[in-house]
Amino acid sequence: MKISACALCLLPALASAFAPTGIQSQFKVAPGLSAVPQFSASINVPATKSASALQMSAATPAKEETFGSKAFKVYTKTAATATTLFPLWTVLFTAFALKSPSSFDWFTTDYFTGALAALMLSMGITLKPADFVRVGARPNAVFMQFTLCYAMMPVLALALGKAFALDPSLIAGMVLVGSINGGQASNLCTYIAKGNVALSVLMTTATTIGAIFMTPLLCKGLLGAVVPVDAAGIAKSTIQVVLAPIALGMSLNKWAPRFVAAILPFSPVVGVISTCLLVASAVAQVVEPILNAGLSLQMPIFLLHLLGGLIGYMLPRLSGFGEVACRTMAIETSMKSSAFGFLLAKLHFGEYAARVPAAVSVVWMALTGSILAVIWRYIPVKAPEKFDRSLLEKYPPFSAKRFFGRLTGKKAD
Repeated sequence: MKISACALCLLPALASAFAPTGIQSQFKVAPGLSAVPQFSASINVPATKSASALQMSAATPAKEETFGSKAFKVYTKTAATATTLFPLWTVLFTAFALKSPSSFDWFTTDYFTGALAALMLSMGITLKPADFVRVGARPNAVFMQFTLCYAMMPVLALALGKAFALDPSLIAGMVLVGSINGGQASNLCTYIAKGNVALSVLMTTATTIGAIFMTPLLCKGLLGAVVPVDAAGIAKSTIQVVLAPIALGMSLNKWAPRFVAAILPFSPVVGVISTCLLVASAVAQVVEPILNAGLSLQMPIFLLHLLGGLIGYMLPRLSGFGEVACRTMAIETSMKSSAFGFLLAKLHFGEYAARVPAAVSVVWMALTGSILAVIWRYIPVKAPEKFDRSLLEKYPPFSAKRFFGRLTGKKAD
């Protein structure tokens, strides 16, 4: 609880980092931030008007704002303030869920799924197919992050568990957390950290689909026990909760831009409310394990997400990736789908203690991702003064012919 109190004191001080940094003419914003359109009144006077007419026109007062215009400005200012305090709302909802978990009993699985879908939809309306085309042309970043998620993180979890001399069942739970896919909340933190949202969504989708076979394989190799996974159920949930809402949002952005422009000012509020309810509901279901977890478990879980994010930034950076891609991979690596890990531990591990690390991770994952996003939000991304042509040789555009040529030992034409 001391750590929770420190987090309560820390995050309000960092909350101002979530304030909108500017206004985008294309209304391309992510949930959690708001775009406030600016209007300016101007008087167009034909050149044939006389000097007296010009003076009369200049003296004419501007039209008074309508009630609707005033109300919208009040709303946008209020929404901007609310989204600025997003980290604070998350902590308050978490504390409320810990104190009164029964208050969120009404937030059933159907509501949970709907809120997550709404969060994905509010993100989808900010994206265009061209964003994914540009990202898909260079799959190197996706492969790098996939390796970080399913190679580096499980090994790091195992090393931290042994370093802190945890009970074998707790180590098993930590390895499970390290072996699961990236969480959907990483997409929001990626935008806040000035990363690549389209790349983040693509990475989340890749690791989520990869969890079908990677999570059981890693648990078998590192723990000596197979974790049964409902592959069809995971694939179905991925389509319903992630892919379908994003595809719908992108379609609306393409075919109904006026409708998107009308609802986009409300998407930040929807994103904040959905995220707070998702976090509170997850915490409310695992209150007892979180309260019973001591500092000896809190520290390795915190370090798993923090070190995972830092390593997830440094390794791509040393490999030659750009700043935006490195921030995106760091956030994706740090923020795991801890709620999914808790469910697997609850259903498929015999030891009750194995689910405790995932329960603790639900909170630390959100806090660590928010802190990293806050730090990077204050660090500007510098555009390269000169394009490095060597990057084309290191990371050329993906070519199926070249790829299979390397496998067979033949050189592509």
